[in-house]
Amino acid sequence: MNSKSFKETIEKSSSVLIISHVNPDGDTLGTMCALYQIIKNNFNKNPEMVFNGVIPDIYHFLPNINQAKTPQELEGKVYDLAIAVDIAAIDRMGDSLPLFKNAKVRINIDHHKTNKGYGDINFVRGDACCAGEVLFDIAKDLNLKTDKVTADCFYTAFLTDTGGFRYENTNANVLKKSAELVEWGAVPAEISGYCYESKPKNMVLFHAHCMMNAQFENDNKIAYTLISNKDMEKFHAKNDYTEGIVEELRRMNSTEISFVLKEVDENTTKASLRSKNIDVSVIADVFGGGGHKFAAGCTIRKPLSIACDKMLDEIRKKFLIDSHPELDLGSVQSTDSKTGPQ
Repeated sequence: MNSKSFKETIEKSSSVLIISHVNPDGDTLGTMCALYQIIKNNFNKNPEMVFNGVIPDIYHFLPNINQAKTPQELEGKVYDLAIAVDIAAIDRMGDSLPLFKNAKVRINIDHHKTNKGYGDINFVRGDACCAGEVLFDIAKDLNLKTDKVTADCFYTAFLTDTGGFRYENTNANVLKKSAELVEWGAVPAEISGYCYESKPKNMVLFHAHCMMNAQFENDNKIAYTLISNKDMEKFHAKNDYTEGIVEELRRMNSTEISFVLKEVDENTTKASLRSKNIDVSVIADVFGGGGHKFAAGCTIRKPLSIACDKMLDEIRKKFLIDSHPELDLGSVQSTDSKTGPQ
């Protein structure tokens, strides 16, 4: 991984586009905004940013986030350089994919171990806690100018993708780099307040509803909940309101694997998986998804209830019988409903 190629490619590019993934989170948005500021500060260029879907309200505090545009606003434009940030698989670009494909040069900055290296230039490190850390190390290696704006953006990426520095991807290097971001001007309490203490009432009630309707199998070792479009409508929930539910299910002391299935339409279901000790990325991979060892996601081209059956079948087949016989799922016949809330 040659940081010099990063600098040289930007220097040669008259037009630059930074792309975040569909259903954007704190890492993809924080890294996008950090890169935007770095390019402006160091290369005297005015990059553009593009997002897919809706930017969650909690991230509207990010500097320059109001400069981000939708793919529709940029339709037909061709860039010298397109940079994808925190995008594990190329289809996670959504409607921004043509903009990426049509660019003259494409850079891929990511931290997902399932990333196939789809860029012309790839900065992919599965050991990094977030895409923000990959970019942070590039900026440090090149001795690029940084400021408080950059620090706030980077810190948001670090904070949210480590679950508030609680997940297994938190290590000494991550904490040292986060401390350096504080020295640059990031205020931890302020950013944490935006990210974790600013949820609207209907989001809190929606989470409570999803938890109350959770299903449990194999002596509570599998915990999951299904979210229908009717549920979304009932609570006037935005797509980002589902964030955090799968982590709540994992927090139970009995849970080994948790997942959330969200209805997209009558034939499409989005899945988020988490675990404590089991590599759930291989389950997501079966459905064309990916992610990390203990946190992964995918899309299942089936109705919600059928998607649930298929997910449970894959969990049993791939792990809980063959690799983890101590869970003994094969002998358990659950009486819990798999259809979830309607």
